[in-house]
Amino acid sequence: MEVEAGFAGDGVGSNNGPQDMWSLGEIDPKRARFPCCIVWTPLPVVSWLAPYIGHVGICQEDGAVLDFAGSNLVSVDNFAYGSVARYLQLDRKKCCLPVNLAEHVCKQSYNHSELGAAISWDDALRSSMRRFQHKYYNLFTCNCHSFVASCLNRLAYNGSLEWNVLNVAALVWFHGRWVDRMSSVRSFLPVLTVTCIGILMAGWSFLLGMAAFSALLIGWFVFTVYCVKGLVC
Repeated sequence: MEVEAGFAGDGVGSNNGPQDMWSLGEIDPKRARFPCCIVWTPLPVVSWLAPYIGHVGICQEDGAVLDFAGSNLVSVDNFAYGSVARYLQLDRKKCCLPVNLAEHVCKQSYNHSELGAAISWDDALRSSMRRFQHKYYNLFTCNCHSFVASCLNRLAYNGSLEWNVLNVAALVWFHGRWVDRMSSVRSFLPVLTVTCIGILMAGWSFLLGMAAFSALLIGWFVFTVYCVKGLVC
């Protein structure tokens, strides 16, 4: 699955022909405005042991952040766990936004309609928001990555309806951009500190423990996403 993203114009409606799209505003970290971006910030404690794990959200066309922050709670413009450290702006031209069934541009039009197609970027986010406002938060089965994956599936982003917690995490981790240098320091300094203290106190076996923790965590999601369908949102 191609996961590259780029800057693009915006619009509502079908992708079958030229679209009348309004331009997105500028990305403005000081105002916490990230139009059509996936955003990421480190989690306390968890990211200290596994720096690739963090809290994610997805942004509306006006740049406001939506994130599944707790049971029955999707926050709007109030990103949990701190300011955005990493972001990736997505290309709305890679979305399928059909007005009706005949105007699907993805190859899975019927499945997309059954899943819940949207006619605009914000419409897809609002639909997923309503769904997750009635879900219980669980780090291992229904978390912030699940919410972002739901939004991307409603958009059929990049022609795919197979977005999940793993490829959402990979998308941000491998293609995201740091907001600034301090954001990368804020993300990696705690894990470096914990690692140094752990080695001093427990020796190199501490690194084996961290590796085992990562293997178990990744193994859980690989198993539940690809082997036990429906267990993870």
